[in-house]
Order: sequence, then structure tokens, then C-alpha cells
Amino acid sequence: MGKRFVSAWRRAEQGEQVSETHATFLDLETMLATLSPRRLELLKYVRQHGATNTRELAAAIGRDYKNVHQDVAALETSGLLLRDGRKLSAPWDEVQASVALAPVA
Repeated sequence: MGKRFVSAWRRAEQGEQVSETHATFLDLETMLATLSPRRLELLKYVRQHGATNTRELAAAIGRDYKNVHQDVAALETSGLLLRDGRKLSAPWDEVQASVALAPVA
């Protein structure tokens, strides 16, 4: 994460336009808990169809409002789901994951 930040900072200092978006999880367990199969399904739906609000989204994917509300909150906190007023969006084409095996220096 730090290397990406420094690289982007240096490119911006040189006048290059930098447009990068990353969500970083501190450990694998947190990432897997945040990106559960149900939440990935929700992200895919929002990416393809959008959602006017959480209630509409719950009805569209056939899930309980309370559970969808919790999933939306977790995905918003991680930066994977965006909200503009009540409207939800997932403007990403893909989600990539990488897990470091070597100690981070």
C-alpha cells in the first residue's frame, strides 16, 4: 500500500494525472469476511444495474432488507460500494486481490 502511494505521489509531483483507486485490507481474514459470496453477488448486481436505494436493492436480489443494509454498510466502509445521496454504485470493472507471502519491509 505504501509503495503504491509513494509512486502515485511522485507521478503527481511530475505533473502526471493520477487516477488510482485501491481498497486495502490489513489481513486476509478481513478481506474474506468483507468479500463474502453474498456481498460479491450484491456488488455484481449494483455494477450491472445500479440501485436507487438499499430497499430497492434488497427486493431486486431477493434478500432481507436488514442483511442487505449490513452488507451495503460493510462494502461502503471498504470503499467497494459508493453512495451518492441514496443511490448506490459500484463503478469498478473488476476486483483484484493479492496476498503478500513475504514480510513487508
